[in-house]
Amino acid sequence: MSEGLYEKYFKRVFDFVFAVILLLLTAPILIICATAIKLESKGPILFKQKRIGKNNQEFLIYKFRTMLVETEKDGKALTDTERLTKVGRFLRKTSLDEIPQCINIIKGEMSFIGPRPLPVIYLPYYTDYEIQRHNVKPGISGLAQVNGRNDLPWEERFRYDVEYVNNLSFKLDTQIFIRTIQKVLKRENIQIRGTTNIKDFHIYRQSQGKEGFS
Repeated sequence: MSEGLYEKYFKRVFDFVFAVILLLLTAPILIICATAIKLESKGPILFKQKRIGKNNQEFLIYKFRTMLVETEKDGKALTDTERLTKVGRFLRKTSLDEIPQCINIIKGEMSFIGPRPLPVIYLPYYTDYEIQRHNVKPGISGLAQVNGRNDLPWEERFRYDVEYVNNLSFKLDTQIFIRTIQKVLKRENIQIRGTTNIKDFHIYRQSQGKEGFS
């Protein structure tokens, strides 16, 4: 199978079929997760946020909500660690919070494998090199995720993303998929956003005195 043919036709077919199958197979688990989220804290079951997809197009990503809706208590801002619920911590450790993104895959907005979709606010801060990550559909897992996940500095993470874009193939996707399953089972590199030393990308770039590139 040629790489161009795979990317243009077969990758989409594989994504759609496997997303439907995964949703059907995990339906009982998803119902339990949704019920647990609703019973533990007030708020919606799903977390929705605008992200940047292929060709810099915005879309609404779906994940299970893992944090409290409240952002402050007694007039004091809550950290991400404080907002993380018990159910949410379990969902993140098992990566079950990611399964609703199968809806994005079925809609054609995402793929199983590709650079992780990041918030819209980051868009002005990419270099011309880094923004190449948006030349393909974003994914649930990618080359950066199997090489360090949220532990990686931003520049290194984007280097892996661009490397994936330039080498996209069935073989590479298969390798990433297998390594992703291994990491999920071993629960490796599970980090909570806001609890690591890695700043949000736009804040990181602003701290360098760089107000935007594109």
